[in-house]
Amino acid sequence: MEKTKLVGTMGPASEPKDILREIFKAGLNVARMNFSHGDYEEHGARIKTVRELNEELGTNVALMLDTKGPEMRTNEFQDGAVIIEKGDEVKVVFEQVLGTKEKFSINYPGLYDDVEVGTVLLIDDGYLQTDVIAKNAKDRSITIKARNTHRIKNRRGVNVPNTKINMPFLSEKDRNDIIFGAQVGVDFIAASFVQTAEDVLSIKALLKEHKAEQIQVIAKIENQEGVDNLDEIIEAADGIMYARGDLGVEILPEDLPHLQKEVVEKTRQAGKLIIVATQMVESMQNNPVPTRAEVSDVANAAFDSADSVMLSGEMAAGKYPLEAVKMMKRIVKANEKYVDYDNFVFPLYVSADDIENVAFMATISASTHDVRAIVVDNAELAGAVSKYRPQAFVIPTVTHDEARKLNLRFGVYPVVGKKDADVKKKLQALDVVKGDKYLVVTNDKVEIKVF
Repeated sequence: MEKTKLVGTMGPASEPKDILREIFKAGLNVARMNFSHGDYEEHGARIKTVRELNEELGTNVALMLDTKGPEMRTNEFQDGAVIIEKGDEVKVVFEQVLGTKEKFSINYPGLYDDVEVGTVLLIDDGYLQTDVIAKNAKDRSITIKARNTHRIKNRRGVNVPNTKINMPFLSEKDRNDIIFGAQVGVDFIAASFVQTAEDVLSIKALLKEHKAEQIQVIAKIENQEGVDNLDEIIEAADGIMYARGDLGVEILPEDLPHLQKEVVEKTRQAGKLIIVATQMVESMQNNPVPTRAEVSDVANAAFDSADSVMLSGEMAAGKYPLEAVKMMKRIVKANEKYVDYDNFVFPLYVSADDIENVAFMATISASTHDVRAIVVDNAELAGAVSKYRPQAFVIPTVTHDEARKLNLRFGVYPVVGKKDADVKKKLQALDVVKGDKYLVVTNDKVEIKVF
């Protein structure tokens, strides 16, 4: 078993039940639904399939609802796409029109007020780079000039680096989607384009209003404002997703790697969940094996001790969804053995509450006595122990709901219920054999046992 968990995105390639069953067997921990696409009927069917497979296989794969967020996109084009050539001057309007190479529309009218002449506008993940060269007050349109040639398809993303965009954080669609998530009982909300702690708190307030405070909120860091306000966002959220797609458009690509290490470390030190996402084995959308660079990227997330890595298009729409899941698992498992987990313990420890103290002592005891597993009796203690990244696996005895929440936690493999036989079975599944030592930990005691 590997300690680094896996989030995978459901989509046309992975949602057939026979394929998803094999993906569950391969070790998927969290099934993500991207609410930028699809309707409630489609997502409801996916939720039903996940729950049926959990029942059939005895798994506890969790559900994550990923919001569309306050994102700007182009609208549609004639024939589904147009080619904008270097040097072209194009009018951008904010009412619905069918786009051409002379004029197309963007879905956010407030962009006219947010930009100035000279502002850089990046379209389609930055593949089309343009400059605002005019603002036309009469019809509230802007004119952009292309720096390069690119073919744009329908509904491509628009980014404006180093510019404050004043879109409201919670759109009506996002509010309705979150309410839907509360009603059907998802486990996590991944909140797109979070810029401040207040954005996170607004989602938590909405969940509370609908009696769904138990749903955990994962803040996606996707723009410069999110980076600038990282500390307050970590404090407000239950976890962080380092989402490198849109973020890689907003900031310089050479800054992504060192920023990733900073985000992972800060989030881990706060005891919050940290997910590394986007383009991890992107080439596996079309190829059965990843590039060597992609393998190194996934391994690097394991070396940094992220709680989880994530598959997006590779599992949702690629040719090899099951192979991508298996490959991610193989990479993290092969490389976790080279991580010096003791390095993660001592920089974290500052005398805190009783549970923190017990978690710290359990981690130290596990390292000192070469313990294979740490059995704990509640979900809170499991999360506290996981924060210190012990080399041993963490086995909490919890409820089904708690088990799904813990599915994102580094090294945590829950047992539902309190039966000794179930704990023994889990120990065996984690390759604990006769004569191996394990810890039994409660909120006030750490005890070494021999299997």
